[in-house]
Amino acid sequence: MDRTDANTGTRDVAERLRFDVRALERWMADHVDGFTGPLTVSQFKGGQSNPTYRLETPSGRSFVLRRKPPGKLLPGAHAVDREARVMSALGVQGFPVPRIHGLCEDDDVIGTPFFVMDMVEGRIVWEASFPGLIRQERSAHFDAMNATIARLHNYDPQSIGLGDYGRATGFVERQVARWSKQYEGDVEAGRIPAMDRLVAWLNDNLPPDNGEARVVHGDYRCDNMIFAPNAAEVRAVLDWELSTLGDPTADFVYHLMMYRMPAGMFTGLDGLDYAELGIPTEEEYVAAYCARTGRPSLPHLDYLIVFVMFRIAAILHGIRGRLARGSASSAHAEATSALTEPLAELALQQARTARL
Repeated sequence: MDRTDANTGTRDVAERLRFDVRALERWMADHVDGFTGPLTVSQFKGGQSNPTYRLETPSGRSFVLRRKPPGKLLPGAHAVDREARVMSALGVQGFPVPRIHGLCEDDDVIGTPFFVMDMVEGRIVWEASFPGLIRQERSAHFDAMNATIARLHNYDPQSIGLGDYGRATGFVERQVARWSKQYEGDVEAGRIPAMDRLVAWLNDNLPPDNGEARVVHGDYRCDNMIFAPNAAEVRAVLDWELSTLGDPTADFVYHLMMYRMPAGMFTGLDGLDYAELGIPTEEEYVAAYCARTGRPSLPHLDYLIVFVMFRIAAILHGIRGRLARGSASSAHAEATSALTEPLAELALQQARTARL
């Protein structure tokens, strides 16, 4: 599957995801400074979970709308209110996120809760090998990604108004329980033997809690960032649906997972010639993050790799469930959900060689 073609740009809004544009215009007139319509609305091709739209105005000003999908939803999923809150708080700190103009929790406007934010222009890179760049440029982009997640993890949640954004302890244990429950509870998506074995392994080998709580993104990878058009600069980090307070090392290891994924699977790098491409090794990338966050090492790295692979497999399993329920928002949801089994098997391989 060509992820660049499948995810880049916009398309006509899918029939089941259309809404009353005039009602949105009235809301924006009340909540967005300087807004003038009428709006031209299209749907971004990406966005597996929360449907995302481009809103264009006659003046050339553009916005992005992100909403809960219509239909039957799993409890606690599609939390657009949390996305809006965390981006607003981080934006005050100067962290690279789009400016949030407003959150609407009134279903009567467009049918489901939504928020509107600025459209940030730049590049989205769909492959972690950063194709098309020279060695020095590629190395600089990796350094920018590393510096940005380290910056996020260096914020004290209490001091930026997010002290109550999640529970401060027991993050990995709660996440294992949450995604196990979500996987096992999604009856329409079916059961997968490798996933069942991973649930058991993760519970049997759970490491002690480190007690560290920071804002964690939950899905930090190159294709959830907007880079400057011609520079190794992260202009915006997107897709905060899975964000909470939690263990920053688990959040970083999710990003680090690219080194354990085969090239061609999501944002995988395994099998590439890092020296030739100008990509730091896994060890070098970990060392840079540790230096920036003041930690000597990443404990329980191998366990966390298995956990984050399981978690993304559970997310893909959820896409399969949404397909079965008719609520999947992305045109390529079927191809994406087909990767559930290969990813679960890869996680099992990591579990067999894990150093605990």
